[in-house]
Amino acid sequence: MVMNKRKRWLQHYPEDVDPNVEIEEMSLNELLNRATECFKHEISLEYNGRQWSYEQVKQTVVRLASCLDEQGFKKGDRLSIMLPNCPEYIFSAFAVFRLGGIVVQTNPMYVERELKYQLNDTGATFIICHDSVYERVKNIQNETSLEKIIVVQEKEKITLAQGDRSFVDFLTLSDEEVPEAEIKPTEDIAVLQYTGGTTGMPKGVMLTHQNFINQIEQYYEYLFKRMESHSIENRVVISFLPLFHIFGFANVTLMGFRFGYKQKLLPRFDVDTVMEMIKKEPPLVFYGVPTMYTAMLNFPNVETYGIDQVKGFFVGSSPMPLELFEGFKKLMADEAFLSDGYGLSEATSGTISNPYTRLKLGSVGIPIPRTEAMIAIETNQGLKEAPAGEKGEILVRGPQVMKGYWNNPEETKATLRDGWLHTGDVGYMDEEGYFYIVDRKKDMIIVSGYNVYPREIEEVIYQFPAVQEVIVIGLADAYRGETVKAYITLKANYETTENEILEFCKKHLAAYKAPRLVEFREELPKTSVGKLLKQELRDQELKKVKTGGMKSNGKKTR
Repeated sequence: MVMNKRKRWLQHYPEDVDPNVEIEEMSLNELLNRATECFKHEISLEYNGRQWSYEQVKQTVVRLASCLDEQGFKKGDRLSIMLPNCPEYIFSAFAVFRLGGIVVQTNPMYVERELKYQLNDTGATFIICHDSVYERVKNIQNETSLEKIIVVQEKEKITLAQGDRSFVDFLTLSDEEVPEAEIKPTEDIAVLQYTGGTTGMPKGVMLTHQNFINQIEQYYEYLFKRMESHSIENRVVISFLPLFHIFGFANVTLMGFRFGYKQKLLPRFDVDTVMEMIKKEPPLVFYGVPTMYTAMLNFPNVETYGIDQVKGFFVGSSPMPLELFEGFKKLMADEAFLSDGYGLSEATSGTISNPYTRLKLGSVGIPIPRTEAMIAIETNQGLKEAPAGEKGEILVRGPQVMKGYWNNPEETKATLRDGWLHTGDVGYMDEEGYFYIVDRKKDMIIVSGYNVYPREIEEVIYQFPAVQEVIVIGLADAYRGETVKAYITLKANYETTENEILEFCKKHLAAYKAPRLVEFREELPKTSVGKLLKQELRDQELKKVKTGGMKSNGKKTR
């Protein structure tokens, strides 16, 4: 399989962006060292009314690394971080990097079964967890390789079992500064980032120190460098995207240490809190997923909260609906940019993004520096590159692509082939080299032998004035193979009926694509970062089949 040498997207690169930017080999520990030298007394973190300068962050990291070393943690060992967004998360990650260990990103919402699986899969011997999840950790400790439990206590002081220590207490175990571990940035794993596990068991994505450095420098060259040439009054970012998620960890937190942000940490996205924070101190840039932008756009008197003071907006996790894109753009200053993009854990988050000079609505953009992408289709002779406009699987390659899956050579071999990362996502590239996401391969619905892509249907339904959010899935149908069903939440003070939605779809979609069923919900299931969850709805429908029938609910008002 040969990549077409005509990289059409290069013609759309801003003049100041080098598509082949040179990137230095460096560890994440060195990233912290350089940030401390450059921004020493500037505020790095803000949380619950407290602030830490870059120098204070490094001092805490060095102390924590010494304590971990004193307790036997060594290069290559795995440490699970099971925390919401808080300073201890960042201290812990950099302490592990300093010692050459591996951070295991652990979702605080995991139930015991999920936690036990991940800890056993990684062989983690240390965990730094929040007091709210301590009981869960203790319940499964004896079934894992966990030796040390360190607890971040934020509220009431809970009683810890013998041998377990609070984070504050743990920091007193050593004041000897241990030397930094020798790191091979392109080889040594920094993070195990687990995939969502929507098919099969979750897989640990092995991301090296250099994967993260490459990702940071690729986006710095592509979108951030231009801001350095102007006077920046306020290097602020609101960090509510979960740090255990690759988007928040790579593109917000680690980029923050490259760019000198003051990161205002929030445990979760709350639209009231976030809007007040923007009004009080507008961030330089804003990161979010479409559901968050929807909440902000529909916020009362949103135009009075300073959205027009933000210089740049980033959209991740899933494509932004066109209607939402156009609505939010009206709130922004003329010179501000809004960059929708495409990425995945296997590529340290980002691969394709809209350039600040030419945004195409509906497109996730063009490959970022030192990244290639193509659309592949299966033929009798194997995979070949699809012509412009034809749908196929998105393949990417670049220096941010993972080393492989942890202890899973078969899945690694299936996903990384001939230098290309097979994403499992369906899309197409237009004549100008801009890429579009249609859907996940597994989300394709087959209706009477025709391929139907839910994303296309969702885009149409989002154009209906009353609709706030929508998920489309396929249900088993003895006659057609599958039937298309739409789940919808409505905007406040709007009302509509199932028939109105169905008629609207029939006007804008081929008959076989139009939904035959509509269900109104107060809210739709979402992941921890606000990404709409289709799998949960599929599971709910399977339960309905077992217990009998489903029924539409006709008219809906909200």
